[in-house]
Amino acid sequence: PSTLVRPRRGKMEGYYWIQFGCLAVCCAMLEMQKMGTKERVSMPQNFLTFRNGYLFVYSLMMAGDWLQGPYVYALYQHYGYTTGDIGKLFIAGFGSSMIFGTIVGSMADKYGRKNAALTYCVTYILSCITKHWANYWVLMVGRFFGGIATSLLFTAFESWLVAEHFKRGYEAEWLDKTFAKAIFLGNGLVSIVSGLLANYLVTDMSLGPVAPFDAAAVFLAIGFVVIFFTWTENKGDGAENQSVQAGMVQAFEAIKNDKRVFYLGAMQSLFEASMYSFVFLWTPALGPNGEDLPHGMIFATMMVACMVGSSVASRIMSRPDMKVERYMQLVFLVSACALSVPVFVKSFGMGEQGVKGGPISFEGKIQMLGFLVFEAMVGIFWPSMMKMRSQYVPEEVRSTVMNFFRIPLNLFVCIILYNVALFPLSAMFCMCTVFLCLAAFLQKKLETLVMERPHGKSASFSSNAPP
Repeated sequence: PSTLVRPRRGKMEGYYWIQFGCLAVCCAMLEMQKMGTKERVSMPQNFLTFRNGYLFVYSLMMAGDWLQGPYVYALYQHYGYTTGDIGKLFIAGFGSSMIFGTIVGSMADKYGRKNAALTYCVTYILSCITKHWANYWVLMVGRFFGGIATSLLFTAFESWLVAEHFKRGYEAEWLDKTFAKAIFLGNGLVSIVSGLLANYLVTDMSLGPVAPFDAAAVFLAIGFVVIFFTWTENKGDGAENQSVQAGMVQAFEAIKNDKRVFYLGAMQSLFEASMYSFVFLWTPALGPNGEDLPHGMIFATMMVACMVGSSVASRIMSRPDMKVERYMQLVFLVSACALSVPVFVKSFGMGEQGVKGGPISFEGKIQMLGFLVFEAMVGIFWPSMMKMRSQYVPEEVRSTVMNFFRIPLNLFVCIILYNVALFPLSAMFCMCTVFLCLAAFLQKKLETLVMERPHGKSASFSSNAPP
C-alpha cells in the first residue's frame, strides 16, 4: 500500500512546486526588468536613503507581525483550549482594534506618528510576552494589546511616511514607488521568509509554538531602536493644538463631507472584509473533506502571487496615462471573479470529490488558481489604495480617518467569526463577490467625481480639500 501512495504524493508535491516556480520566475522577471540605472538617475541619493531606511523599518515591523500569524491558533491549541475559546480570543483582538484603534489613531495625529510607531513596537512586544502563559485571561490581555498594535501598524507608519515625504519636498510620484516596494517586501518577501523561519524554529529546532513570538519580539525591539534614533517626529497639521476628541470629530466630518474620502473608506472596508474572510475560508475550501494539504507551500505560493501583483502595480503607477481611479475598477472586478470560482465549482461540480488524507481534488486545483489571481489583485490593491489615501485623506487627521475606515472591517470580521458555522462556504464566497462588485461600483463613482473636479488639490498638499 505504501508504494501506491508515495508516487501519488510526489506527483501532488510536483504540482505545488510547478505553481510556485512559475510565479517565482514571473516575479523575478518583472523585478529584473525594473532594475537598471533609470531610477537611480531620476531620484536623488538623499531620497533613496530616506526610502530605503523606511523600507528597512517597515520590513522589520511586518516580520514582527508575520512571524506570529502561522502559530497563533496552534499555540492556543497547544495550551488545550477549544475552538470556541480560541474564537473568543480572536474576536477580542479584532474588537480591541475596532474600539481602541480610532482613539490611538487620533492620538497619533496629535502626539506624533513616530511616537505611535514606537507604541506599536511596545504593545506588540507585550502581546508576544503574554504567549508564555497558558492562563486564558493573560492571553486575552495579549489579544487586547495585539488589536491595538494592528491598528497602529496599518495607519501610523503610512501616515508618518506620507507626511515626512512631502515635508522633505520630494516628488509625489516617488511616493507611489515607495508604496509598491513596501508591499513587495513587507507583504510578500518578508511574509515568506518569516513563515519559513517560524517553521524552522518550531519544527527543526523543536523550540515549541511560542518560539516564533519570541523571534517576533526581537525584530520589533530592533525596529524600536532604529525608529527611536533615526526617525524625526511629524504630527497632523494643527492636530497638536486640539484635543483627541476634537480630532475624531474632525475626521468624522472629513468622511461625511468629502465624498471622495467616503468612497475611499467604503471601498477599503469592502475589499479588506473580503480579504480577511478569504483568510479564514481558503483552507476549508481547498480541503473540504480533510484532504492532506501542504499549507506552508500554498501560503508561500499565494504570497509570491501577491509579490507579482505589487510588481505589476509599480509598473502601472509609473505610467502617467494609467489613472489609479480607473484601473482599480478592473482590479475589484477581477477580484470578484476570482472569489466567485468556489461558487461556480460548488454549483456545477467538477471532477471527483476528495477524500480525507488524500491529495487535493480537481475542484480544489481550479479554486487554487482563482485564489492565486485574487492574491495578485491584493498585491495591486495595497499600493494603489495607499496612493489614493495620500491624495484624498486630509493630512491633519490622516491616522484617525484611516482607523475610522477599519471600524466596519473589524465589526464585520467579528460577526463572521461568531457565526462562521451558520453559513456554507459557497454563501460566504458569494457574499465576498458582492462586496467586491460594490467596491468596483464605488470606484467608478470616485472616478466620475474626480473627473468633475480635475483641478482640485489633493489632501497631501492641502488640509482644506474641497468637500
